[in-house]
Amino acid sequence: MTAVQSPPAPPTAIRPRVVARTGLYAVLAANVAVVTFFFTQAGFASNTLIVLGRLAGLYGALLMAFQLVLVARLPWLDRRIGMDRLTSWHRWTGFGILFTLLTHAVFITFGYADSSGMDPVNQIIDLAETVEGVLRAVVALGIIIVVGAVSGRYARRRLAYETWHFIHLYTYAAVVLAFTHQVAVGTTFTASDAATTYWYGVWGVALGSVALGRLVLPLWRNWRHQLRVTAVVPESENVVSIYMTGRDLDRMPARAGQFFLWRFMTRDRWWQANPFSLSAAPDGRTLRLTAKAAGDGSAALRHVKVGTRVFAEGPYGAFTAMHRTRSEAVLIAGGVGVTPIRALLEELHGHAVVIYRVGSDRDAVLYEELRDLALAKGAELHLVTGPVSPDKLSPGELARMVPDIADRDVFLCGPPPMMNAVLGSLRELDVPKPQIHFERFSLAG
Repeated sequence: MTAVQSPPAPPTAIRPRVVARTGLYAVLAANVAVVTFFFTQAGFASNTLIVLGRLAGLYGALLMAFQLVLVARLPWLDRRIGMDRLTSWHRWTGFGILFTLLTHAVFITFGYADSSGMDPVNQIIDLAETVEGVLRAVVALGIIIVVGAVSGRYARRRLAYETWHFIHLYTYAAVVLAFTHQVAVGTTFTASDAATTYWYGVWGVALGSVALGRLVLPLWRNWRHQLRVTAVVPESENVVSIYMTGRDLDRMPARAGQFFLWRFMTRDRWWQANPFSLSAAPDGRTLRLTAKAAGDGSAALRHVKVGTRVFAEGPYGAFTAMHRTRSEAVLIAGGVGVTPIRALLEELHGHAVVIYRVGSDRDAVLYEELRDLALAKGAELHLVTGPVSPDKLSPGELARMVPDIADRDVFLCGPPPMMNAVLGSLRELDVPKPQIHFERFSLAG
């Protein structure tokens, strides 16, 4: 298979992740400054609590818009930062929203209660009954509190993904309610034409980003490429590869190391989307995924029929050669995590060392392909087998297999416990953080 290859970034280039992260921080900081300016321009209330509550509400609204951009799956951001990191930032931004909006509600309520002489409970009831938009804000805050509660680590581990995701979708209703509340009673929103234009622009960009990344792009790409299954090949007792082709695949912006959310359009599977990495570098003619039977969805893949239409969302992920900083690399795979590693080896230039960690030889999926590819590219291949203890990827073992590992890029993919152990070994070996590349795919769904 002939891969579409791209040369590594020169060592002196500014890292794409740094550019994207710095750009996001700069945009957020600039908008905080603009929001603060419009707030001061609108004038202050006589009650300090009301002033602080209004400012907290504005910052909360800005964070809500920013959070939408983080999960919009915009290709430019996703390829540079990665869905796992964007999802993590989205989660922490959500807690920031919860804090600022609770502060807004409490300070506003107590501020008006102090001025009117009512107790806080009767004050919030009075505001909800007499002031347009306040009831919508109360409902929005209630939704955000519920979503925040189920997003906590304790609750998240005990909820099925589908349940958590369904509850999470109500966040969009909260966004709409919060925006209409801001339009109805926001003094800063109506203080000047410039402020009104600014806030419409913020919400327009945020909601437009979600519509573009989550709806328009997937629909357009699938209409353009018309993916269909061409072969289903069992690789072992519990691993299967699916080959697909379509129209104009040479124009699909996919790279080795990336993944898609795949939907196989059959009567019993069209509603299920599963994240699987490409297991071969895209060559402009075919795409291939290789999956292990880890659940009902992936186990059913071996029964997909040739000719089945495929709806693919993506490509996603920053686990690509775009982020290289060195001319030589180490590729470390664990179990079925070999799929993006095998694809990366096909695309990478320069000398590479491949370390494949499995429990036994029979677990080494795609090993023959990996061996032939390593031989063709002049790469070293180490198959590491055996029980978890003793650690076969300890700092000493890695240094033995790759003495110059600190001078190489390291690409890592595998089960979370294995990845955590290897990351610890890389730290002990003083491998610079910018040279370590990985994604935690579980966050993608």
